[in-house]
Amino acid sequence: MSIPQVLEVAIGLILVYYLLGSIVSLVTQWINESLESRGVALERYLIKIVGDKNLGDLLNLPQMKSLRPIRYKNFLSVFGSATEPKKIERIPVSTLVDAYFDIAGLTGNKEMNLLQLAELVDKLPDSDGKQAFIHWINQGVTTIEDLRKHTTDYFCGLLDQAAATFKANARSFVIILSIIVTVLFGTDSIQLAKTLWTNAELRAIAVAKADVVVSQEGPNARIDDLVKELGGLTIKIGWWQSERPAANATTMDWVWFAVLKVAGLGMTAVAVSQGSSFWYDLLKKITSPAKSGGGSSPESEAKG
Repeated sequence: MSIPQVLEVAIGLILVYYLLGSIVSLVTQWINESLESRGVALERYLIKIVGDKNLGDLLNLPQMKSLRPIRYKNFLSVFGSATEPKKIERIPVSTLVDAYFDIAGLTGNKEMNLLQLAELVDKLPDSDGKQAFIHWINQGVTTIEDLRKHTTDYFCGLLDQAAATFKANARSFVIILSIIVTVLFGTDSIQLAKTLWTNAELRAIAVAKADVVVSQEGPNARIDDLVKELGGLTIKIGWWQSERPAANATTMDWVWFAVLKVAGLGMTAVAVSQGSSFWYDLLKKITSPAKSGGGSSPESEAKG
């Protein structure tokens, strides 16, 4: 069994996974930006700090408003450059602590006795943040400096949870879109591997295009370029090019065909969901040895 041939088949598969994964990544990015998913996840945890009714007061503080990212209003705004501030996506923990102390009326108070501190905390809106302050005071935290340290640790944890929530939601988008794109293109890994294995010309095309992707496009190509690259592969991608059983095939032939088709599509969906960056890095590592390893590679023969 020819090792270079195996590498060429692997490069062809990885190239397709990278292209499909890039499409999924771009669409996921569009969805997240349109739905402001990161900002929505963050606000869920800010509500825990100040309560639903006081969220607006927190977000309208000057130091918070300055963190709002500026993006296009909608998809059509690219033609008129119409932009607007979106939901806050990231907050430095020190900024959040300062903002909360502003809301709580603690800013500028360096020294307070226990009674003054308790009265001030009692006026805070009902929230997890207020309950945390009460808990710390009951445990003996009575200085502003100690209260700020505890608040910083608390907010660090909440911001990490908000980031983890967004990543989980984004991951769900990626998995769902990977299945949709795989089914839409009808990309069967098993059939694709067979086609590459039996067709030296297609393997040569795949290796050449992989080299172009690695050396020129990088991991951030545009979606129209990605679709163009897919079309240029001339590999059997698409439902209309599926190898179906013959007209006189038995029921078992069709059952086996269906099992292999589901398995092939499933393998592609799982692979695509790993992300374009994963496949780009792997493609970059494999193509260099493939080009310098030996003379049996179509691409190396052409260069030699």
